[in-house]
Amino acid sequence: MVVKKRTSIAVFILIDVMIAAVSVIMPFVFRFGIFRINSAPAWFLTTATKLLPLDALILVFVNTVLRLYNRVWTYASVGELMDCFKSAVITEAIYITYKMLLGVSMFRSYYPFNFMIMVMMLCASRVSIRILRGFEKRRHRQGGVRNIMIVGGGAAATMLIKEYQLGNRRINVACIIDDNPGKKGKRLNDIPIIGNRDKIVEAASKYAIDEIVIAIPSASPAVLRELISICQQTKARVRRLPAIASTLSDSLSSTVRDVNYEDLLGRDSVVIRNPELHDFVHDKTIMVTGGGGSIGSELCRQIVANDPEKLIIVDIYENTTYELEMELRRFYPDADIEVLIASVRDYDRLDTIFYKYRPEVVYHAAAHKHVPLMETSPNEAIKNNCHGTLNLVKLADKYKVRRFVMISTDKAVRPTNVMGATKRICEMIVQTYNNRSETEFVAVRFGNVLGSNGSVIPLFLKQIDEGGPVTLTHREITRFFMTIPEAVSLVLTAGLMAKGGEIFVLDMGEPVKIYDLACNLIKMRGYEPEKDIKIEVVGLRPGEKLYEELLMDEEGLQETANQKIHIGKPIDIDEERFLDELDKLIDKADDNMADIRKDIRDICPTYKPRDLEATTSRKTYAGNLKENLEN
Repeated sequence: MVVKKRTSIAVFILIDVMIAAVSVIMPFVFRFGIFRINSAPAWFLTTATKLLPLDALILVFVNTVLRLYNRVWTYASVGELMDCFKSAVITEAIYITYKMLLGVSMFRSYYPFNFMIMVMMLCASRVSIRILRGFEKRRHRQGGVRNIMIVGGGAAATMLIKEYQLGNRRINVACIIDDNPGKKGKRLNDIPIIGNRDKIVEAASKYAIDEIVIAIPSASPAVLRELISICQQTKARVRRLPAIASTLSDSLSSTVRDVNYEDLLGRDSVVIRNPELHDFVHDKTIMVTGGGGSIGSELCRQIVANDPEKLIIVDIYENTTYELEMELRRFYPDADIEVLIASVRDYDRLDTIFYKYRPEVVYHAAAHKHVPLMETSPNEAIKNNCHGTLNLVKLADKYKVRRFVMISTDKAVRPTNVMGATKRICEMIVQTYNNRSETEFVAVRFGNVLGSNGSVIPLFLKQIDEGGPVTLTHREITRFFMTIPEAVSLVLTAGLMAKGGEIFVLDMGEPVKIYDLACNLIKMRGYEPEKDIKIEVVGLRPGEKLYEELLMDEEGLQETANQKIHIGKPIDIDEERFLDELDKLIDKADDNMADIRKDIRDICPTYKPRDLEATTSRKTYAGNLKENLEN
C-alpha cells in the first residue's frame, strides 16, 4: 500500500512537470502560431526555456504545500478543483514576482495564457481519473447491474453513494429512503429521495431492487431491527453499514456487510461494565477450564486484557485451544499464558496443575452441553459435568482458591433432560462446598449463546446456504438468547460480586420464538421462507423443552446493585446425603450403568424425565430428520 501510494505521488509530480513545460510553450503557440514559433524573439523563447526547470520546481512545491499529492482523486469534487485553481493563482503570482525581480520581461499575453493553461491542465489531470473510473465502471456493468436502495440520507450515505457511483462496481443506486420529511423529493448525488421507511416495500418493487443497504451507522438496535423487519418484507438482500468510526482507514463500501443474527436479537444487547475487573484480575493467577470453547475463549480474551499475573487455560480439545493460544500470544505478546491439555475428569492431573500454579480464581466453563447427545450418553454427562465439577471444587478447596465461578444454564431449571439435570447437580455441588470451605463458590446461569459451537443459528445458516430445508423441532419452541460478550460480562461480574453460594441470573428479556428466528435468518440471506427455503418441523429432540426457564419458583429472586443481574436464593438440601448419593452416582456412571436416569432423579428431585415420551421423541426426531435429509 505504501509503495502504491508513493508511485501515485511520483506520477502526479511527473504530470505537473509536464504541465509546467506545456504552460511555458503554449503561450508562444497562441501568440505567434504553431508554425511560426521560430518567428518569436529569440530572447523570449531562450529565457522561458532556461527558466523552465525553476517554473516546474515552483509548481511542484506549491502543490506539495497545498497537499494536492495526498488527495483521493477518484472522488474529486468542486472543492478539489478549487484547490487546483488556488495552486495556479499562487504559482503564477510567484512566476511574475521572481521574473520581475530578475528583470525578465515577457510579451504581454504570456502570463494570462500561462495561467489559463496551467489551471485547465491541473484540473483536467485530476478530473480525468474520476472520468476514467466512470468509464471503467460502465464497462464492468455490461456483465449485469445490481439495483441498490440506500436507507438513510446522511453523511455516511452520501459517502457510500459516491463510492458506489465512482467505484469499480456493477451497482446502480436507484433510490434513497430517509425519514426526514424535508428531504422527500430532493436528490442526493443525483439519486432521488423518495420518502420514509413506509415506502421501502413499494420502492423495492417499483425499482426492481436487488439489494437494500441500511446506511445509518448510529441507528439504535430497536430502530435497526424495525428497518430490517420492513426490508425483509421485500425480496431484496438486506445489508448494513456498521459504525463509521471503525472504517475511516478503508473505503466505506468495503465495510458494508450482511445483516447478522446479532442484529436480529429481539432486545437491546445487555452491556455489563466491569470497571473493577482490572483491580480484581491484576496480579492474580487465573484458571479457565474449557478455555477453548465459545464462553471459555471469550473469558480468556477479556481476562488477559486486564493484565493478570498468569492465565492458565485448561481444555481437553486441542484444536480450538491452540487457535486461542496463537491469538492471545499475537495480541498480548507480554502476557504470561500457560495452555494445558487436561480432562476435568482426571483428578490427579488437575491436582498437579493446582499444586504447581496455585490459581487464585477459577472460572469453570468445561462441560458437555449438547442436549440430544447427552440423552443418548447420560453416563458421559455425569462423568464430565458432575465428576469434573466435583474434582475442581475439591481441589479449589484444598488449595484455598479465593473464588470459584461455575458456568450453568437455564436448562438446569426443572430439567427434562440429562444435561440440564447434571448442571443442576453441579449447582448443588457448588452450593454445598461453599458452606464448608473458605473458597467463595458461585454459579452463573444464562440461556443460549448466539453463534456458539453447536448452537441453532450456525446450523440454520448452514442449512440455508445448502438450499434447505431448515429443520425446526417445533413451531412454538422459544429460547432465551444472549451474545457471547454478554454471557462473559455476566460471568466476570459474578466473580466481582460474589460472596459465596449465589446463583447469578441475568435478566434476559423476552424469549425468542425459534420459528421467527429461522424466518428472519432465511430473509437475511435474501430468500423467502417456505417458498425459496422450506422449514420442516421434525419433532422435539430427546429431552428438549418447548420453553426454557431461568429460575425455579422455590428459589425466589434477590436484586443486586446491577438491575440486569439477580440472585437465586439457595435451596436447602441435606448436604451429607447429597454428597453420599453423588459419590454413588459417579461410581455408577464410571461403571456405565445401562439406565442411570432413575439415579439422577433420586439426587436431583426437580429432574422430570419423560421416559416414554423421550423414547418416542427420539424415534420421531431421528426418523423425520433422516427423511428430510434424504429428500
